Amino acid sequence: MLFQVGGQGTRPTFFEMAAAQQLPSSLRAALTYSLGVFALRRPFIHKILDYEDEFFALLMLVLETHSLRTTDASFAESLYGLRRRGVKIRLKKNNILTDSGDEIHHAGLQKRQKVLSVVFLVVLPYLKSKLQSIYNKEREATLQASLWGDVDERFDYTDYDAGGNISFGSRDHSNNEASASARWIKRLQKTVGACYPWLHAGNEGLSFAYQLLYLLDATGFYSLGLHVLGIHVCRATGQELMDTSSRISKIRSRERERLRGPPWLKALQGGLLSCAYAMLDYAQTGLIAAVFFFKMMEWWYQSAEERMSAPTVYPPPPPPPPPKVAKDGIPLPPDRTLCPLCLQKRTNPSVMAVSGYVFCYTCIFKYANQYKRCPITLMPASVEQIRRLFHDV
Repeated sequence: MLFQVGGQGTRPTFFEMAAAQQLPSSLRAALTYSLGVFALRRPFIHKILDYEDEFFALLMLVLETHSLRTTDASFAESLYGLRRRGVKIRLKKNNILTDSGDEIHHAGLQKRQKVLSVVFLVVLPYLKSKLQSIYNKEREATLQASLWGDVDERFDYTDYDAGGNISFGSRDHSNNEASASARWIKRLQKTVGACYPWLHAGNEGLSFAYQLLYLLDATGFYSLGLHVLGIHVCRATGQELMDTSSRISKIRSRERERLRGPPWLKALQGGLLSCAYAMLDYAQTGLIAAVFFFKMMEWWYQSAEERMSAPTVYPPPPPPPPPKVAKDGIPLPPDRTLCPLCLQKRTNPSVMAVSGYVFCYTCIFKYANQYKRCPITLMPASVEQIRRLFHDV
Protein backbone atom coordinates (compact mmCIF):
# COMPACT_ATOMS: atom_id res chain seq x y z
CA MET A 1 0.00 0.00 0.00
CA LEU A 2 1.86 3.06 -1.27
CA PHE A 3 0.92 6.73 -1.51
CA GLN A 4 2.68 8.95 -4.06
CA VAL A 5 2.53 12.70 -3.43
CA GLY A 6 4.13 13.75 -6.71
CA GLY A 7 7.53 14.79 -7.94
CA GLN A 8 10.08 13.24 -10.26
CA GLY A 9 13.46 11.61 -9.76
CA THR A 10 14.81 9.82 -6.75
CA ARG A 11 14.68 12.84 -4.41
CA PRO A 12 11.36 12.99 -2.50
CA THR A 13 9.40 16.21 -2.44
CA PHE A 14 9.03 18.28 0.70
CA PHE A 15 5.40 17.24 0.99
CA GLU A 16 6.27 13.53 0.93
CA MET A 17 8.81 14.00 3.72
CA ALA A 18 6.42 16.15 5.77
CA ALA A 19 3.60 13.62 5.38
CA ALA A 20 5.89 10.76 6.41
CA GLN A 21 7.07 12.72 9.46
CA GLN A 22 3.55 13.62 10.62
CA LEU A 23 2.11 10.12 10.21
CA PRO A 24 3.27 8.68 13.61
CA SER A 25 1.72 11.56 15.58
CA SER A 26 -1.56 11.21 13.66
CA LEU A 27 -1.50 7.45 14.22
CA ARG A 28 -0.94 7.94 17.95
CA ALA A 29 -3.82 10.41 18.21
CA ALA A 30 -6.15 8.01 16.39
CA LEU A 31 -5.13 5.03 18.54
CA THR A 32 -5.53 7.05 21.75
CA TYR A 33 -8.98 8.18 20.69
CA SER A 34 -10.08 4.67 19.74
CA LEU A 35 -8.81 3.23 23.04
CA GLY A 36 -10.64 6.00 24.89
CA VAL A 37 -13.87 5.05 23.12
CA PHE A 38 -13.38 1.36 23.95
CA ALA A 39 -12.55 2.25 27.57
CA LEU A 40 -16.09 3.59 28.00
CA ARG A 41 -17.36 0.00 27.63
CA ARG A 42 -14.32 -1.87 28.99
CA PRO A 43 -12.80 -0.02 31.98
CA PHE A 44 -9.71 -2.25 32.10
CA ILE A 45 -8.47 -0.51 28.92
CA HIS A 46 -7.78 2.55 31.11
CA LYS A 47 -4.67 0.69 32.34
CA ILE A 48 -3.29 0.91 28.79
CA LEU A 49 -4.12 4.61 28.62
CA ASP A 50 -2.25 5.15 31.89
CA TYR A 51 0.90 3.90 30.13
CA GLU A 52 0.15 5.50 26.77
CA ASP A 53 3.75 6.53 26.07
CA GLU A 54 5.16 3.08 26.81
CA PHE A 55 2.45 1.29 24.84
CA PHE A 56 2.92 3.42 21.73
CA ALA A 57 6.73 3.26 21.99
CA LEU A 58 6.59 -0.55 22.15
CA LEU A 59 4.26 -0.67 19.15
CA MET A 60 6.48 1.63 17.11
CA LEU A 61 9.58 -0.31 18.18
CA VAL A 62 8.16 -3.48 16.64
CA LEU A 63 6.98 -1.72 13.48
CA GLU A 64 10.13 0.35 12.93
CA THR A 65 12.46 -2.58 13.58
CA HIS A 66 10.60 -4.82 11.14
CA SER A 67 10.37 -2.07 8.51
CA LEU A 68 14.07 -1.15 8.71
CA ARG A 69 15.07 -4.80 8.64
CA THR A 70 13.03 -5.68 5.57
CA THR A 71 12.72 -2.45 3.53
CA ASP A 72 15.56 -0.15 4.72
CA ALA A 73 12.95 2.48 5.56
CA SER A 74 10.92 3.61 8.51
CA PHE A 75 7.30 2.58 8.92
CA ALA A 76 5.96 5.86 7.52
CA GLU A 77 8.57 6.12 4.76
CA SER A 78 7.82 2.63 3.48
CA LEU A 79 4.16 3.59 3.25
CA TYR A 80 5.06 6.41 0.85
CA GLY A 81 7.43 4.27 -1.21
CA LEU A 82 10.63 5.80 0.23
CA ARG A 83 13.91 4.15 1.18
CA ARG A 84 16.89 5.15 3.30
CA ARG A 85 20.32 5.15 1.72
CA GLY A 86 23.71 5.72 3.29
CA VAL A 87 25.63 8.71 1.88
CA LYS A 88 29.22 8.33 0.75
CA ILE A 89 31.03 11.44 -0.54
CA ARG A 90 34.01 10.75 -2.76
CA LEU A 91 36.45 13.29 -4.16
CA LYS A 92 36.48 13.28 -7.94
CA LYS A 93 39.66 14.63 -9.60
CA ASN A 94 39.82 15.00 -13.35
CA ASN A 95 43.22 16.61 -13.62
CA ILE A 96 45.81 17.93 -11.26
CA LEU A 97 45.33 21.50 -12.49
CA THR A 98 41.51 21.42 -12.34
CA ASP A 99 39.41 21.88 -9.24
CA SER A 100 38.24 18.80 -7.41
CA GLY A 101 34.54 18.09 -7.23
CA ASP A 102 32.45 16.02 -4.84
CA GLU A 103 30.43 13.01 -5.98
CA ILE A 104 27.71 11.50 -3.76
CA HIS A 105 27.11 7.75 -3.84
CA HIS A 106 24.26 5.96 -2.09
CA ALA A 107 24.61 2.55 -0.51
CA GLY A 108 22.49 0.27 1.63
CA LEU A 109 22.09 0.87 5.33
CA GLN A 110 24.60 -0.60 7.70
CA LYS A 111 23.56 -2.40 10.86
CA ARG A 112 24.78 0.52 12.98
CA GLN A 113 22.67 2.95 10.95
CA LYS A 114 19.58 0.76 11.38
CA VAL A 115 20.06 0.58 15.15
CA LEU A 116 20.60 4.33 15.41
CA SER A 117 17.59 4.93 13.16
CA VAL A 118 15.44 3.01 15.66
CA VAL A 119 16.89 5.18 18.44
CA PHE A 120 16.01 8.39 16.58
CA LEU A 121 12.58 7.12 15.54
CA VAL A 122 11.43 5.51 18.81
CA VAL A 123 13.66 6.21 21.82
CA LEU A 124 14.15 9.95 21.37
CA PRO A 125 10.41 10.68 20.75
CA TYR A 126 9.59 8.60 23.85
CA LEU A 127 12.06 10.59 25.98
CA LYS A 128 10.71 13.84 24.55
CA SER A 129 7.16 12.81 25.47
CA LYS A 130 8.19 11.95 29.04
CA LEU A 131 10.08 15.26 29.42
CA GLN A 132 7.01 17.08 28.09
CA SER A 133 4.79 15.42 30.72
CA ILE A 134 7.29 16.22 33.51
CA TYR A 135 7.47 19.82 32.33
CA ASN A 136 3.68 20.13 32.27
CA LYS A 137 3.40 18.76 35.82
CA GLU A 138 6.14 21.09 37.07
CA ARG A 139 4.47 24.06 35.43
CA GLU A 140 1.11 23.18 37.00
CA ALA A 141 2.79 22.76 40.40
CA THR A 142 4.52 26.14 40.04
CA LEU A 143 1.27 27.81 39.08
CA GLN A 144 -0.55 26.18 41.99
CA ALA A 145 2.21 27.23 44.41
CA SER A 146 2.03 30.82 43.17
CA LEU A 147 -1.72 30.83 43.77
CA TRP A 148 -2.10 28.78 46.99
CA GLY A 149 1.40 28.57 48.41
CA ASP A 150 3.67 25.57 48.87
CA VAL A 151 2.08 22.40 50.23
CA ASP A 152 4.96 21.82 52.64
CA GLU A 153 4.44 25.27 54.14
CA ARG A 154 0.66 24.93 54.50
CA PHE A 155 0.63 21.55 56.26
CA ASP A 156 2.49 20.35 59.34
CA TYR A 157 3.42 16.69 59.40
CA THR A 158 4.26 16.49 63.13
CA ASP A 159 3.73 12.99 64.54
CA TYR A 160 1.65 12.32 67.67
CA ASP A 161 1.76 9.26 69.88
CA ALA A 162 -1.21 7.40 71.37
CA GLY A 163 -1.43 9.78 74.35
CA GLY A 164 -1.57 12.87 72.19
CA ASN A 165 2.04 13.87 72.92
CA ILE A 166 4.35 15.01 70.18
CA SER A 167 6.84 12.31 69.08
CA PHE A 168 9.94 13.47 67.24
CA GLY A 169 11.93 10.28 66.69
CA SER A 170 9.39 7.61 65.79
CA ARG A 171 10.05 7.43 62.04
CA ASP A 172 13.13 9.58 61.57
CA HIS A 173 15.07 7.08 59.45
CA SER A 174 12.26 6.29 56.99
CA ASN A 175 11.27 9.94 56.78
CA ASN A 176 14.85 10.94 56.02
CA GLU A 177 15.08 8.41 53.19
CA ALA A 178 11.72 9.45 51.77
CA SER A 179 12.57 13.13 52.04
CA ALA A 180 15.95 12.56 50.35
CA SER A 181 14.34 10.78 47.38
CA ALA A 182 11.58 13.38 47.24
CA ARG A 183 14.16 16.20 47.21
CA TRP A 184 16.09 14.47 44.43
CA ILE A 185 12.93 14.01 42.34
CA LYS A 186 11.93 17.62 42.98
CA ARG A 187 15.34 18.87 41.88
CA LEU A 188 15.12 16.75 38.75
CA GLN A 189 11.67 18.14 37.96
CA LYS A 190 12.86 21.71 38.48
CA THR A 191 15.86 21.06 36.23
CA VAL A 192 13.61 19.66 33.52
CA GLY A 193 11.20 22.58 33.96
CA ALA A 194 14.04 25.06 33.53
CA CYS A 195 15.91 23.35 30.66
CA TYR A 196 13.11 21.75 28.62
CA PRO A 197 11.77 25.00 27.03
CA TRP A 198 15.25 25.81 25.72
CA LEU A 199 15.81 22.27 24.46
CA HIS A 200 12.40 22.24 22.80
CA ALA A 201 12.97 25.64 21.20
CA GLY A 202 16.39 24.57 19.92
CA ASN A 203 15.02 21.32 18.50
CA GLU A 204 12.14 23.08 16.77
CA GLY A 205 14.48 25.74 15.41
CA LEU A 206 16.88 23.16 13.96
CA SER A 207 13.98 21.19 12.49
CA PHE A 208 12.60 24.33 10.84
CA ALA A 209 16.05 25.26 9.49
CA TYR A 210 16.62 21.81 7.96
CA GLN A 211 13.12 21.73 6.47
CA LEU A 212 13.56 25.19 4.96
CA LEU A 213 16.95 24.23 3.49
CA TYR A 214 15.46 21.00 2.13
CA LEU A 215 12.58 22.94 0.59
CA LEU A 216 15.04 25.33 -1.07
CA ASP A 217 17.09 22.34 -2.32
CA ALA A 218 20.12 23.53 -0.33
CA THR A 219 20.65 20.20 1.44
CA GLY A 220 19.69 16.57 0.96
CA PHE A 221 18.98 15.96 4.64
CA TYR A 222 15.43 16.62 5.82
CA SER A 223 16.27 16.57 9.55
CA LEU A 224 19.19 16.76 11.93
CA GLY A 225 18.88 13.04 12.77
CA LEU A 226 19.31 12.05 9.12
CA HIS A 227 22.32 14.36 8.86
CA VAL A 228 23.94 12.86 11.96
CA LEU A 229 23.39 9.33 10.65
CA GLY A 230 24.54 10.27 7.13
CA ILE A 231 21.34 9.02 5.50
CA HIS A 232 19.44 10.30 2.47
CA VAL A 233 15.80 9.37 1.89
CA CYS A 234 15.17 8.38 -1.74
CA ARG A 235 12.29 7.04 -3.75
CA ALA A 236 12.19 3.30 -4.24
CA THR A 237 12.30 2.04 -7.79
CA GLY A 238 10.31 -0.90 -9.10
CA GLN A 239 13.39 -3.10 -9.07
CA GLU A 240 14.06 -2.21 -5.43
CA LEU A 241 10.51 -3.14 -4.48
CA MET A 242 10.92 -6.50 -6.18
CA ASP A 243 14.29 -7.04 -4.48
CA THR A 244 12.73 -6.17 -1.15
CA SER A 245 9.97 -8.74 -1.54
CA SER A 246 12.49 -11.43 -2.53
CA ARG A 247 14.75 -10.51 0.40
CA ILE A 248 11.81 -10.75 2.81
CA SER A 249 10.90 -14.19 1.48
CA LYS A 250 14.52 -15.36 1.86
CA ILE A 251 14.73 -14.07 5.42
CA ARG A 252 11.51 -15.83 6.36
CA SER A 253 12.55 -19.07 4.72
CA ARG A 254 15.84 -19.03 6.66
CA GLU A 255 13.95 -18.39 9.90
CA ARG A 256 11.67 -21.35 9.18
CA GLU A 257 14.71 -23.55 8.53
CA ARG A 258 16.14 -22.68 11.94
CA LEU A 259 13.18 -24.23 13.74
CA ARG A 260 14.20 -27.19 15.87
CA GLY A 261 12.26 -29.82 17.78
CA PRO A 262 9.65 -32.49 17.15
CA PRO A 263 7.23 -32.11 14.21
CA TRP A 264 4.33 -30.85 16.34
CA LEU A 265 6.57 -28.16 17.87
CA LYS A 266 7.81 -27.12 14.43
CA ALA A 267 4.22 -26.90 13.20
CA LEU A 268 3.26 -24.77 16.18
CA GLN A 269 6.25 -22.48 15.72
CA GLY A 270 5.57 -22.23 12.01
CA GLY A 271 1.96 -21.26 12.65
CA LEU A 272 3.03 -18.58 15.11
CA LEU A 273 5.58 -17.24 12.62
CA SER A 274 2.94 -17.17 9.88
CA CYS A 275 0.57 -15.22 12.13
CA ALA A 276 3.35 -12.78 13.07
CA TYR A 277 4.33 -12.30 9.42
CA ALA A 278 0.71 -11.71 8.41
CA MET A 279 0.26 -9.12 11.17
CA LEU A 280 3.44 -7.32 10.14
CA ASP A 281 2.56 -7.43 6.43
CA TYR A 282 -0.88 -5.94 6.95
CA ALA A 283 0.09 -3.62 9.79
CA GLN A 284 0.47 -0.62 7.49
CA THR A 285 -2.81 -1.12 5.66
CA GLY A 286 -4.68 -2.06 8.84
CA LEU A 287 -3.42 0.86 10.89
CA ILE A 288 -4.06 3.44 8.17
CA ALA A 289 -7.53 1.99 7.55
CA ALA A 290 -8.18 2.13 11.30
CA VAL A 291 -7.15 5.79 11.36
CA PHE A 292 -9.58 6.68 8.58
CA PHE A 293 -12.34 4.55 10.10
CA PHE A 294 -12.10 6.06 13.57
CA LYS A 295 -11.78 9.58 12.19
CA MET A 296 -14.93 8.99 10.17
CA MET A 297 -16.73 7.62 13.24
CA GLU A 298 -15.54 10.59 15.27
CA TRP A 299 -16.95 12.98 12.67
CA TRP A 300 -20.20 11.01 12.46
CA TYR A 301 -20.86 10.95 16.22
CA GLN A 302 -19.72 14.53 16.63
CA SER A 303 -22.17 15.66 13.95
CA ALA A 304 -24.97 13.66 15.60
CA GLU A 305 -24.19 15.13 19.01
CA GLU A 306 -24.15 18.63 17.57
CA ARG A 307 -27.53 18.06 15.98
CA MET A 308 -28.96 16.69 19.23
CA SER A 309 -27.46 19.38 21.43
CA ALA A 310 -28.27 22.25 19.09
CA PRO A 311 -30.80 24.64 20.65
CA THR A 312 -34.26 24.70 19.11
CA VAL A 313 -34.76 27.88 17.11
CA TYR A 314 -38.28 29.21 17.53
CA PRO A 315 -39.82 31.87 15.27
CA PRO A 316 -39.78 35.40 16.68
CA PRO A 317 -42.97 36.39 18.49
CA PRO A 318 -45.31 38.77 16.67
CA PRO A 319 -45.02 42.45 17.58
CA PRO A 320 -47.48 43.75 20.17
CA PRO A 321 -50.51 45.68 18.87
CA PRO A 322 -50.10 49.47 18.70
CA PRO A 323 -51.48 51.51 21.62
CA LYS A 324 -55.10 52.57 21.16
CA VAL A 325 -56.17 56.18 20.98
CA ALA A 326 -57.65 57.27 24.28
CA LYS A 327 -61.23 58.58 24.40
CA ASP A 328 -60.10 61.95 25.81
CA GLY A 329 -56.88 62.02 23.74
CA ILE A 330 -56.10 64.04 20.66
CA PRO A 331 -57.44 62.31 17.52
CA LEU A 332 -55.08 61.33 14.75
CA PRO A 333 -55.14 63.47 11.58
CA PRO A 334 -56.12 61.75 8.31
CA ASP A 335 -52.74 62.61 6.78
CA ARG A 336 -49.90 60.62 8.39
CA THR A 337 -47.35 63.36 7.59
CA LEU A 338 -49.13 65.94 9.76
CA CYS A 339 -48.37 66.55 13.42
CA PRO A 340 -51.39 65.62 15.64
CA LEU A 341 -50.77 68.68 17.85
CA CYS A 342 -50.31 71.53 15.36
CA LEU A 343 -51.92 69.80 12.33
CA GLN A 344 -49.04 71.09 10.16
CA LYS A 345 -46.42 69.16 8.24
CA ARG A 346 -43.95 67.79 10.79
CA THR A 347 -40.66 69.59 11.35
CA ASN A 348 -37.84 67.87 13.26
CA PRO A 349 -39.97 64.72 13.63
CA SER A 350 -39.68 63.03 16.99
CA VAL A 351 -41.36 59.95 18.38
CA MET A 352 -42.80 59.43 21.83
CA ALA A 353 -41.18 56.17 22.96
CA VAL A 354 -44.08 54.97 25.15
CA SER A 355 -46.63 55.06 22.31
CA GLY A 356 -44.74 55.22 19.01
CA TYR A 357 -46.59 58.24 17.57
CA VAL A 358 -44.63 60.97 15.77
CA PHE A 359 -44.93 64.72 16.38
CA CYS A 360 -42.98 67.90 15.80
CA TYR A 361 -40.18 68.12 18.28
CA THR A 362 -41.19 71.51 19.67
CA CYS A 363 -44.86 70.48 19.96
CA ILE A 364 -44.28 67.22 21.79
CA PHE A 365 -41.55 68.74 24.00
CA LYS A 366 -43.89 71.49 25.24
CA TYR A 367 -46.80 69.09 25.73
CA ALA A 368 -44.77 66.42 27.57
CA ASN A 369 -43.05 69.03 29.71
CA GLN A 370 -46.43 70.45 30.75
CA TYR A 371 -48.73 67.42 31.02
CA LYS A 372 -46.23 64.51 31.53
CA ARG A 373 -48.13 62.20 29.18
CA CYS A 374 -48.63 61.20 25.55
CA PRO A 375 -51.25 63.44 23.94
CA ILE A 376 -52.87 60.59 21.98
CA THR A 377 -52.86 57.61 24.36
CA LEU A 378 -52.61 59.63 27.59
CA MET A 379 -49.90 57.20 28.78
CA PRO A 380 -47.46 58.67 31.35
CA ALA A 381 -44.36 60.04 29.64
CA SER A 382 -41.59 62.57 30.10
CA VAL A 383 -39.29 64.59 27.86
CA GLU A 384 -36.51 62.02 28.38
CA GLN A 385 -38.62 59.53 26.37
CA ILE A 386 -38.67 61.67 23.23
CA ARG A 387 -36.53 60.28 20.43
CA ARG A 388 -35.39 62.23 17.37
CA LEU A 389 -36.10 60.68 13.95
CA PHE A 390 -33.65 61.22 11.10
CA HIS A 391 -35.94 59.69 8.49
CA ASP A 392 -39.62 60.58 8.44
CA VAL A 393 -42.22 58.49 6.60
